[in-house]
Amino acid sequence: MEWALALLLAFLLSASQVSCNLEGRIKSIFRKTGSTVEISCDIKEGARYIHWYFFPEHMVPRRLLYYDTSSSSKYLDSETKADKYDGSKITDKSFKLHLKHLEASDSGVYYCAVWGQRTSIKTFSDATKLTVIPPDLDGAVSPKPTIFLPSIAETNLQKAGTHLCLLENFFPGDIKVYWKEKNGNKILESQQGDTMKTGITYTKLSWLTVPETSLDKEHLCVIKHESNKGGADQEILFPPVKKVVTDIPCLKDGKDALWLQLTNTSAYYTYLLLFLKSMVYFGIIAFSLVRRTTVCSSGKRS
Repeated sequence: MEWALALLLAFLLSASQVSCNLEGRIKSIFRKTGSTVEISCDIKEGARYIHWYFFPEHMVPRRLLYYDTSSSSKYLDSETKADKYDGSKITDKSFKLHLKHLEASDSGVYYCAVWGQRTSIKTFSDATKLTVIPPDLDGAVSPKPTIFLPSIAETNLQKAGTHLCLLENFFPGDIKVYWKEKNGNKILESQQGDTMKTGITYTKLSWLTVPETSLDKEHLCVIKHESNKGGADQEILFPPVKKVVTDIPCLKDGKDALWLQLTNTSAYYTYLLLFLKSMVYFGIIAFSLVRRTTVCSSGKRS
């Protein structure tokens, strides 16, 4: 969103105008596809013209309309649909933007702005972030985490371990994930997979490579998402890798771990071959029964 604000500032500056106060509080609201919404705007001092701006995600911001308070008239910009947007006045310092027939493309941040009466400074209101959700959802859905700990073979052979944090079935798709040590403040270098849409929800994978010197420490996968209650970050605890390893006394070295992995793999393929073999037998028997029924039917007709 920062680049969009910078782009809008550049546009305004090119017209020999100055704008400010783009940093403010953001109120988040959710509305279902096809519904309507009213976005309110409060200004500190009276003004004749109220300008409404839309900042869609990853797209160029644009003005939607401006409202003339003296004549109670709205003037739409060229790309603004008349049957979708409307503006109104509540009081001398309070206004509303009306949106109808909501679509996913209407998701984004909305501001109103006014020019100072004695200066060339445009003042922006606090923002409203609108998220248009599918009819099947009632609001933000928190991610369902699944954790994967390093294998014993990895920690013994690579002298490091990889923590995997799989986040599934969350909405909306805006999410930030970072890692740190428990009781620590330093953000650790990690890897982030792309946020993928799966149906109407989203999935994301993040992983952290832990060096041998830190395998005995607890780590946290920290999640920032709209669904977090009270704005608090969701924290997922990963236990010390060395403790997990020592909790399995039967695996004394890398050879045992490798043997266990080979055993599991062999068992998997054995069951798979048995399943395929049974399917082949089933197909042969079914074919024989169908053929026998056909022959018997032909004999009766003759």
